[in-house]
Amino acid sequence: MANYRALDPGKIIATLEQLERRITARFPGSGLGKLCLEVTDTARTASAKAAAIAVPSPLFRVMSAALIAVGVLVLVLVALRLDVQKSADSIYSVLQGVDSGFNLIVLMGAGALFVLRLEESNKRTRALKDLHELRSLMHIIDMHQLTKDPSVAALPGPATEASVTRVLTPFELARYLDYCSEMLSLTAKIAALYAQSARDSVVIATVNDLEQLAANLSEKIWQKIGLLQREVLVVPKPTPLQPS
Repeated sequence: MANYRALDPGKIIATLEQLERRITARFPGSGLGKLCLEVTDTARTASAKAAAIAVPSPLFRVMSAALIAVGVLVLVLVALRLDVQKSADSIYSVLQGVDSGFNLIVLMGAGALFVLRLEESNKRTRALKDLHELRSLMHIIDMHQLTKDPSVAALPGPATEASVTRVLTPFELARYLDYCSEMLSLTAKIAALYAQSARDSVVIATVNDLEQLAANLSEKIWQKIGLLQREVLVVPKPTPLQPS
């Protein structure tokens, strides 16, 4: 049964693989196809890393449990050594022992909590490192579409020695831009895997920033596609039939 309440890493990878095949079929040997292959490989790695972040770390959990166990053990040993008598001095000594035991429990509990916080910090650091790589990928995707300017196709002019060589037809240009937009969206979905696994406020905020970045870059791309559709891919209206 399909799960529609969580992102499926396998579906994201499959969609990227399909996108890579589409790009390669349309633009054989292009840098965009190689970039999509890189994004697909990143998705496979990120899927495994995000899944690992969701799993509790055995090392930190053992350290935390050991601290609690040591605290309990010491408390038991102190309790066994107490000699309870009815004299005032003995009762005072017992109260001192109880107070020391309580402080020991608090200390060990704080140590266990520190270890758990350390585990969260370790996972956050790993997630943020991977998310930084995804941010770089988004900017690289944006660089690929940067020189794909539909206004040049709409208003052609004489080229200069520094002009960028453009060999795409208006249809191919529209497809190229659309592929870039899809790749940006899928890269944002890879980032969302970390928010789904880590459930850390810093990680979630970083993922939200990446999703906003992808949306902003895609908006620029769709402005180009819209301009291309208005100025270049204009379908002539059919001539109305005249009455005979």
